Amino acid sequence: MAASCPEGVPEAQDGKRRQFGNRFLNDPTRVFHHNAWDNVTWSEEQAAAAERKVQENSSQLVCPEKQVDYEVNAHKYWNDFYKIHENGFFKDRHWLFTEFPELAPSHNHVTDLPLENCKHRSSDDGPILTTEQHTCSCTSHGCETQVPSVEETVTQKLTHLEIHADEFPGSSATYRILEVGCGVGNTVFPILQTNNNPNLFVYCCDFSATAIELVKTNPEYDPSRCLAFVHDLCDEDQSYPMPKDSLDVVVLIFVLSAIVPDKMQKAINRLSGLLKPGGVMLLRDYGRYDMAQLRFKKGQCLSGNFYVRGDGTRVYFFTQGELDALFTAAGLEKSQNLVDRRLQVNRGKQLTMYRVWIQCKYRKPLVPSASQDVPAPHTT
Repeated sequence: MAASCPEGVPEAQDGKRRQFGNRFLNDPTRVFHHNAWDNVTWSEEQAAAAERKVQENSSQLVCPEKQVDYEVNAHKYWNDFYKIHENGFFKDRHWLFTEFPELAPSHNHVTDLPLENCKHRSSDDGPILTTEQHTCSCTSHGCETQVPSVEETVTQKLTHLEIHADEFPGSSATYRILEVGCGVGNTVFPILQTNNNPNLFVYCCDFSATAIELVKTNPEYDPSRCLAFVHDLCDEDQSYPMPKDSLDVVVLIFVLSAIVPDKMQKAINRLSGLLKPGGVMLLRDYGRYDMAQLRFKKGQCLSGNFYVRGDGTRVYFFTQGELDALFTAAGLEKSQNLVDRRLQVNRGKQLTMYRVWIQCKYRKPLVPSASQDVPAPHTT
């Protein structure tokens, strides 16, 4: 569907990557002239057809016994996925520095500056012609027997560790980033490779021990600058390896959608507690009526807009309002909440694919809100 914006915005002359959202399809006959188009407007007919498709593929739910299996054995399904795909399924997300300058070396690491509201943008994340997957990939690696390092010991004992404000991994850093659902490091390693600031420390965790093993065996992994650890975002009994009010940035890239909707609010609440006043939570995830949602068949729906893939992993498709309710109920203030409608094109096969993502930035206020601990219902 055509957008009412000029087509063919030129690349920046300084060689730097332009922000997403600068290529618009004004003439539908030129749809196959580029691999992707930004801020695509859906017609009423297309939106209605998408809604009908979702109603159809949601009409038959997965049986309760299988739903229990997908929840109890979620770690097994993700580990199996990583073992199959290793670290070749997703590309490193260098676009993050454009969309989220908080992660870039040029970001002010001393002063917390308010985020600017941005126009609709989009990314190249996610496979195009394969079954939709959560943005991680990994495999098991054999390793020689050796004495565990201090960093490994800390990782193994996180559940029982009492974290003190003056003694924790990365305590000497002045700027700390945590990525939740890091997979094999498609976000973490670009950050470490691009940012040489000695005062930066990056934490990364994943539900899968297999994913974390791949991160640690990557030659770019440096325990003096990064701590990778296994963590279940939904397990309230598991501790994080840093105290409350200690993080500048929390990154959630296509990970919140992988957990049961009823557990999302408590997970966000805990992550909010780790942010410093003025710290920011960054999210990019699947939006309602994304191509991946429309491709599901009957019998793959677990509940409203929540599905199971053929490999046993699960995915939820959000609206802006749902994410806003989750973040604001956790005491965070909106800096950005936008829908990214992107038309991806396979020029060789003459295929068009409509993607819908949501991108958010929510900041922890300098003065806590009186209603910060009051949860809001998660609508579906």
